[in-house]
Amino acid sequence: MIILILESPAFQHGGTIPKKFGYKNGNLSPPLIISEVPEKTKSLVLIMDDPDAMGAVGKVWVHWILWNIPPNTQEVPENSIPKNSIEGKTDFDEIGYGGPAPPDKEHLYVFKLYALDIQLDLEKNSTKSDVENSIKNHILTETKLEGKYAP
Repeated sequence: MIILILESPAFQHGGTIPKKFGYKNGNLSPPLIISEVPEKTKSLVLIMDDPDAMGAVGKVWVHWILWNIPPNTQEVPENSIPKNSIEGKTDFDEIGYGGPAPPDKEHLYVFKLYALDIQLDLEKNSTKSDVENSIKNHILTETKLEGKYAP
């Protein structure tokens, strides 16, 4: 079985995401640690979204899309992106990280990391659906990191 691990020194899986990473409280992207990347990986993709937004706004809210992350990346420092990686457009209609911003109650945020057998050829303003369509049939493995955030 192929394993891929995504962790954060800022919060435990299933734990509370610190306030400074929230959209209205600093909007810093959290530090991430990546390990056990499969040998044949050509690039990594990270998608952060909020499935709990479905109840409040009628859709899964996209907070961060990052692709062409080099496969040798082991750490993504706070408020940065790996060299040569590309950020896409969020549901805030912005390029780059958009932190948690639940409109009603505590929400669960999901950071999904995909190991791909290709690099993506997408424009900078691409969306989650553009990325998801491009990675079909190219995912070697995937993992996720979840955190909670309350308004």
